[in-house]
Amino acid sequence: MRRRSGITITLVPLAAALILSGCGGKAGSTEIGESHAADQASRPDTASGSGKISFTIGYASGDPATKQAIEDTIKAFMQANPDIIVQDVSETSSSAYLDWLKIKDAVGEFPDLVEMRDTEAFADAERIIPLPDELAELFDQPPRIGGKVWNAPLFVSAPQGIIYSKKAYAEAGIKTLPATYEEFLEIQNRLRASGITPLVVGGKDIFHMGFWVNKFLIDEVYAADPGWNAKRTAGEVSFTDDNVVQAMTDFKQLFRNDVDTGWLGTGDNQTASLLVSGKAAQLFSGSWMFSQIQEADPSFEFGFYAVPDRQGKLNVVGLQSPSGWSLSAQAVKEPLKKQAIEDFIRFFFSPEPYAAFLSRIDSVPSTRQEFRREAGEQMQVVLDLMADPAVTKSLMINNWWGENLIPPQFRNWFYKLLQEMVVKDGDVLEYMKRADNEYDRQVQEYWR
Repeated sequence: MRRRSGITITLVPLAAALILSGCGGKAGSTEIGESHAADQASRPDTASGSGKISFTIGYASGDPATKQAIEDTIKAFMQANPDIIVQDVSETSSSAYLDWLKIKDAVGEFPDLVEMRDTEAFADAERIIPLPDELAELFDQPPRIGGKVWNAPLFVSAPQGIIYSKKAYAEAGIKTLPATYEEFLEIQNRLRASGITPLVVGGKDIFHMGFWVNKFLIDEVYAADPGWNAKRTAGEVSFTDDNVVQAMTDFKQLFRNDVDTGWLGTGDNQTASLLVSGKAAQLFSGSWMFSQIQEADPSFEFGFYAVPDRQGKLNVVGLQSPSGWSLSAQAVKEPLKKQAIEDFIRFFFSPEPYAAFLSRIDSVPSTRQEFRREAGEQMQVVLDLMADPAVTKSLMINNWWGENLIPPQFRNWFYKLLQEMVVKDGDVLEYMKRADNEYDRQVQEYWR
C-alpha cells in the first residue's frame, strides 16, 4: 500500500486516553499499534469456562438506527450459531470514534472485528489485515489500498439532502422544489415568514456537522477537483482560496440565518423528534433517518431532495471509500476466533440478514447480490440520484484515501473551528487562515 516517507500516527496523550477509558496512568503519547497493556497478551479462543468461541466487535454508535440494525444482526447470528459469543464493545459516543479506537488499542482492548474508517492509519500500523479473498469477492468493486481490500463495506455511502415536512412546505405556500441554491434560500425565507424554524441541526454531535460542511465543500471544491486534498497537503491550494471561502461563507450564513438557535446543544438523536413535532421544517441528513422519522411518528408526511448548487447542478456524497468491517491482526492469530469472525461476516452479508439490515437504515447495498425491495418515496429519490450519471458523486473531506488522505485528527478540529466561527460571527477568511495553519501543523506532526 502507499506509504508516506516517515509516516507516524500519534495518539492523543495517554493520560487523557486512560482518563477517558476509566484507567489511570502517566502522561505520554504512543503510536497506533503500541499497547500499554501487558504486551497485548493473546485472548483465548473460547469464552472462559463456557467452551464457546468468543470475539469482540466494535463500531461507531452515533446513529441509533444503524446501531440497532447491527445489534439485531449480532443477536440473529448468535441465535443461529449458539457456540459463538459476540461481545459488543461499541463506543458510546461517535464524537471522536478515531480517538476511541486509539484508546482501545493503547489499553490492549482493540476489537477483534472493528468498523474501520481510518483504514490506512491502522493498516500502516499493522493493527488490521486485508480481507481474505473469498470474503472480498462478496462485494461490488470495493476500494483497494495498495491493491488490497481491507474492509467489508457495510453499505455504499448514499446522498444526503433535505428531509422536509410536507405540511410545513404547504403552509408556507411552497409548491415546487428548488432548482438552484438561490431558490433553496428563498424557501428558507418563506418558511421563516410562516412562523417555523427552517432547519434543525444536531450540532452537539460533531459528526453531524459534516453533513452541511461537506455539502458546501463538495459544491465549491470537490465536484470540480476531487484531488483537492492532495494538493492542499502539497501546499498547492489553500483554505483561503476563493472557492473554499465561498463554501464556508455559505455555511456560516445558513447557520446564522436559518438554523434553530439551539443547534449546538441538540444531539443527532433529537433531530427526528424536533422535525416531526413541528419545531423545525427541515433536516439535512441521509437516508438512515427515514426509518427513525417514521418510528417517531408513522403519520408524519415528509419528502427528500438533494440541494442544488448555484448553477442548478446536483453534487452529492455517493462514492465508496475504504471503510467497513476489518479483522484485527491480533485476533486472526487464533484460528477458531478467525473462523468465527469470518462466519459472522458471511452471515452479516447473506441475503436475508443483509436485506433486513439495509431496510432498517434505508441504505445502498455494497455486495454483488441483487436486492429486490419496495423503495419508499424518499428512498426512491436516493436510488435515482445514485443512478443518474448527471449527478456528481463525491466523498466527505475525511473519506478520501491515498494521496487525498487528510491528517486523522483534522476533521474534528475543523468542524469545531467552524462551530466557533458561527457562534462568534467570525471573519471567514481569518478562520480559513487558522485552518491552513492547523492543517500544515498536523501534516508535519503525522507525516514528516
